[in-house]
Amino acid sequence: MNIFVDIDGTICTINNQHDYYLAEPIQKNIDKINKMYDEGNNITYWTARGAESGDDWEVFTLGQLVKWKCKFHCLLCNSKPSFDMLIDDKAININQL
Repeated sequence: MNIFVDIDGTICTINNQHDYYLAEPIQKNIDKINKMYDEGNNITYWTARGAESGDDWEVFTLGQLVKWKCKFHCLLCNSKPSFDMLIDDKAININQL
């Protein structure tokens, strides 16, 4: 199964200013995603970091994922649109897992 996972607010905290330097890992959620990886799923982290500002957060974000021991196959930055709500027939909130 191909699984796309959001980063901010899903596997780490985020403050109102979207200061990614202050993000802290949410270990129980990382463990859920790592388990899916271990079960043979293809994990892609997909983030809107930089979508509005145009800043390139890829190297920094990759460093966070490695530091937090996230298991994944791919990281996509700047390709996810910034939105306030996603309505999709396949979307699942991390708290539902």
